[in-house]
Amino acid sequence: MPEGIDLTSDWQADAGYHLPPLPGPGERNIALHVSRGAQRALQQEHPWLYADAIERQSHEGQPGDLAVVFDHRRRFLGVGLYDPTSPIRVRVLQHGQPATIDAAWFAQKIAAALARREPLHARALPSAEVQTTGYRLIHGENDGLPGLVLDRYGDTCVLKLYTTAWVAHLSHVLPALLEASAARRLVLRLSRTAADDEQFLHGMRAGQVLYGPPLEGPVTFLENGLRFAADVVSGQKTGFFFDHRHNRAQVETLAGGREVLNLFAYSGAFSLYAARGGARRVVSQDLSVPALAEAADNFARNSDHPLVAAGQHELLQGDAFEVLKTLRTADRQAPQTFDLIVVDPPSFASSKEEVPGALRAYKRLVRDALGLLRPGGTLVMASCTARVTPQQFYDTVFSSAAVAGRPLQEIARTGHALDHPVGFAQGEYLKCLFARS
Repeated sequence: MPEGIDLTSDWQADAGYHLPPLPGPGERNIALHVSRGAQRALQQEHPWLYADAIERQSHEGQPGDLAVVFDHRRRFLGVGLYDPTSPIRVRVLQHGQPATIDAAWFAQKIAAALARREPLHARALPSAEVQTTGYRLIHGENDGLPGLVLDRYGDTCVLKLYTTAWVAHLSHVLPALLEASAARRLVLRLSRTAADDEQFLHGMRAGQVLYGPPLEGPVTFLENGLRFAADVVSGQKTGFFFDHRHNRAQVETLAGGREVLNLFAYSGAFSLYAARGGARRVVSQDLSVPALAEAADNFARNSDHPLVAAGQHELLQGDAFEVLKTLRTADRQAPQTFDLIVVDPPSFASSKEEVPGALRAYKRLVRDALGLLRPGGTLVMASCTARVTPQQFYDTVFSSAAVAGRPLQEIARTGHALDHPVGFAQGEYLKCLFARS
């Protein structure tokens, strides 16, 4: 693995990189003085500084310039990545004590993040009883690298950037990522806002292979011994949702002999676990036709498992709310019902103003799902909406069930897995309830 590649020069084919010339950060750090509210937040190691909290600024800068933040007494509060295009004006890398943000600093942070995943890495060893080669290596803000996510899919890693401020530091970051992960290939993904800032990408694009051989089709990986494939170029997030790994394993233990409905199934991961757990029948619903095709392919990849092969797997395309209504009313004499229903919807609220609508959506989903759940059946209800607090979510689920005349008996509440740590309040987005009705 080449070390210390100078990415500000032409990309070097012999080193395996496929990159245009990239700039570094500005030579002058930006000095910022902030409001007292922002001071308190930074003293509590919050990773974001918003534009409206800045009271004085030494000079303008470009995405990726380093910004040093001071309090009213000119005491150091933090240093981070400046982004004049974002309401999150600074993504803070270092709090409390000054530090030199250089190759060694990034290498230490990256190594620490990967060390936290060592138990998962051990499962990837051939001698391990349970094999897992797909998981998150760096979880952005929660690993001290705000706006940067790294996911492993076997020997391919996917780097997702949520701000172009990282571009100026790739000369330090990429060699450290490749050395620590031992990845054979590195693929770039971008958030929608980062992809729109084309002038600061310097010719890079979403889905580009930054390092290693060309990508041909989906990448394959193992999760708890099951084989999956992911479209890391255009699939949702980086191609797969690793955060529900532990919840999928729990569903497997509950599925034996049952009929299972998986709503918002995407590529069918919950469905496949249920099938391996011995479900008689699994129905996977999603609005996306390509996602359901991926679900079918994932079942085919695991057809050598006797329980997966023996179970019945059905695909149901359509809007989840409409599908629930259709299943309930299509045959009033004998409506379709299930023993276990998994409801894992997308985020319903990206802002505080959208939270009431999200709670209404959860209420409707709980009511309609319970209308198809057999007495004594199990409801698995999840939320990935950070704006909705755990208390709001669980209160909504339980109260909606009570109003529907199907009170719930809690089995378990789960949150974030090992590879999705929570480092600050807004980083806690995943909530999942297992309950009987």
